[in-house]
Amino acid sequence: QVQLEESGGGLVQAGGSLRLSCAASGRTFRMYTMGWFRQAPGKEREFVAAINRSGEVTYYADFVKGRFTISRDNARNTMYLQMNSLKPQDTAVYYCAARYSRIAKTTDDYDNWGQGTQVTVSS
Repeated sequence: QVQLEESGGGLVQAGGSLRLSCAASGRTFRMYTMGWFRQAPGKEREFVAAINRSGEVTYYADFVKGRFTISRDNARNTMYLQMNSLKPQDTAVYYCAARYSRIAKTTDDYDNWGQGTQVTVSS
């Protein structure tokens, strides 16, 4: 079990940047694989990025490759999503997720979720 809390969302202009943070409780954070997902109004939650326990392996959705970077600092129990070159299509609620297993890309593979943080990109 791990508790997750996202922060860093906000309103930015197209082409701008944001860095999201996901703070996790507990001393076993490093044992969890982590992921970022997002959900736009009227759409299903979709995969954005994932990172393994050590931070050495990362996965990205095609629509964010080259723009977003996922990272983690196990000493601080924190995961990050650096978002650059933001587009209006990136507007969504962004969720932090964790699983006590192998790195994965699908919503159903994760069972620990934060409450989300709103990211709005204006045109």
